[in-house]
Amino acid sequence: MSVHVPLGPLLDPAFHLGSVPTTWAELLGFGTGAVNVWLVVRQNILNWPIGIANVILLGLVFLDGGLYADSGLQVVYVALQAYGWWVWLYGGNGRDALPVRRTRAAEWAALIVAGAAGTAFLTWALSVWTDSTVPFWDALTTAISLMATYGQSRKLLESWWLWITADLVYIPLYFSKDLKLTSVLYVIFLTLCVFGLLAWRRDLHARAATPAPAAA
Repeated sequence: MSVHVPLGPLLDPAFHLGSVPTTWAELLGFGTGAVNVWLVVRQNILNWPIGIANVILLGLVFLDGGLYADSGLQVVYVALQAYGWWVWLYGGNGRDALPVRRTRAAEWAALIVAGAAGTAFLTWALSVWTDSTVPFWDALTTAISLMATYGQSRKLLESWWLWITADLVYIPLYFSKDLKLTSVLYVIFLTLCVFGLLAWRRDLHARAATPAPAAA
């Protein structure tokens, strides 16, 4: 069951895929999402403002489609996108670019515990407080996506594996909710995530192979 709220023309149909309407919010979310991930692959800091626009648009789409955890996730994403933007600007050595690195064991432990707890809590909350038909899958993808966004903000190489895992669940989930264009977008995301993993891995290896500058 969709949530009907006065969100204006962004939820008006832009076109139809067969008998399924595609809203302007979903269409614009498609475009900004593809550009956003492409910029992340290239480690371009403009991915963050584009990402903020993308999550706002997708939040409207998910709210209208009854994916309440994913909709609420977009609000958290705005804060995480702002955090990531700041870290990419100031998180390196002084104003130098933040380098790609591996995820430390302690970080993995914290992420896994937080992800499992988040999934359990959201599954319960969605089952009790909403009419969601997919509470576990909505909760699981929300938790993994938050883990991946944190990793992306710190330029952790393994954040791409988290995105790939989330996308593999998102694609059939959105298709089943008649969000056909968004499902196609996540196929594109999945492809770009593989490219991102390979590109960041090359960057990591190139940095490791570069001799450290001699002390003055």
